[in-house]
Parts: sequence; structure tokens; C-alpha cells
Amino acid sequence: MGMQKFDDQTHTIVQSSDGSFTAYSTEYGEHYHSTKDGALQESLQKHVIPALRVKREKKELNILDICFGLGFNTLATLEYIEREGLGCRVSIYSPELDSTLITSLPYFAYPREFEKYRDMLIELVQTGRYLDESWDVELFVGDAREYIKRFENHFDIVYQDAFSPATNPILWTQEYFADIAKAMKSDGVLTTYSIALSTRLALYENGFRIYLNEGEGYRKATIASLGTLEGFEPVDMEHKIACNPEAKSLRD
Repeated sequence: MGMQKFDDQTHTIVQSSDGSFTAYSTEYGEHYHSTKDGALQESLQKHVIPALRVKREKKELNILDICFGLGFNTLATLEYIEREGLGCRVSIYSPELDSTLITSLPYFAYPREFEKYRDMLIELVQTGRYLDESWDVELFVGDAREYIKRFENHFDIVYQDAFSPATNPILWTQEYFADIAKAMKSDGVLTTYSIALSTRLALYENGFRIYLNEGEGYRKATIASLGTLEGFEPVDMEHKIACNPEAKSLRD
């Protein structure tokens, strides 16, 4: 593998409030997860659980995980599906720009729930793909913006989990979400930790309906869909726009 430790040149390992570890990126000046909500809990509560609640009956799922980072969303998805006995076949596609981070992932201090996936993670890091009878995971090292243009009407679920709009705006613009909308199925769902009006506007301007994802033990988040979702509180975007006439979505 070359490296025998987690990449500590541009990353610092930090313990989050649920006991799981995340990392701080010195390049972006941000943690990969909310240290307050906890790395594992954030992946589950803001992405995996709400998305799979909507798609619980599907026997095949195509998921876009933007971006792979430490791999929590991908690994939490596999663990949750196994734990809940959902029995669906899952294909996960995930771009990640930081190749040094990727090669060091087998040495990261993952939660015990992920230990059974370590061999899978090593194969994924070494070859860019892991495939068995249940999972098909593709890890693309490169530009997420270019990667998503390969797909059309493909994804049931998108985890929008890039570094924040303040530090990584290119993955939060109206034009970016236009490409995401094209890549998704008409009944696809998108999850994100961001509740920023600029984020919700960029989604709304591309035909997404915006809903609030909230619950006990984690801060509010957003779930969006090109269709209608049951069981989530709709966000009245026209009212938000009327109250915030100066608000704008990010643009390329």
C-alpha cells in the first residue's frame, strides 16, 4: 500500500461526540463530519436513514455519494442495509479528489460497526471498485463535476456531503445541481447537512421540492426530491424567498 498510517500531512484525526473519529482537513479548514452530531450519527441521521426510509421497498438502488472522503456514508449504507435486513442490491458511485487521503483510508480509526468492511475498503482503495453479489461500489479519484456528467436518469439517492459552500462552493452551485438533477431518477432523493438558503435555492431552482430532516440527537438537515415526499415537513420556499428577497443561489 506504500503508506502505513493515515494521512497526517493534511489531516488531523479528531474524536467526535458519539465516540467515532473524523478528520480535520487543513486544506479546507473543516472537519469531514459534525463533531457535535458525531461522525457516524451524522452519516446515519442526515443521509442513510432518511434516504433509505423513502426507498425502503426498492430491490435495487443506485446511490451517488458526493464525495467519498473518509467513506462513512458508503460504509454506513452497507451496514444499515445489512442490520435492517433490507435485502436490496446496492450500487454506490463516489468521486473523491484527494488521492492521498484515499490511499491512507485502510489505516483510519473506523467505528467497530465498519470493521467487517476493512477488506472491502482495501480492495476499493487499491482497484477503485468492489463487487460481490450484494454490493457494487465504484470509487472515482478525480473531479466530481466531470464525473456526474456521465450519468443520466440513474440515481435513486444522492448524498450531497461535500465540504461546505463557504469553502467548496463549486459543489453547491445552481449549475452543479442542474447536473445532479439530470443524473437522478424522477423520483430520486437528495440528502444534505446544509440548511443554508443558498443551497435550498440552488435545488429549488432546479425543480427540487425541499423538505426538513429533523429528529432527536442531531441538528436540522435537508432532504429534497424531484417528486413528492411523505413523512417530511415541506419547506415553503416561496415564503422563504419573499422574506429574503436578497438571497441568491451560488453560481458558477
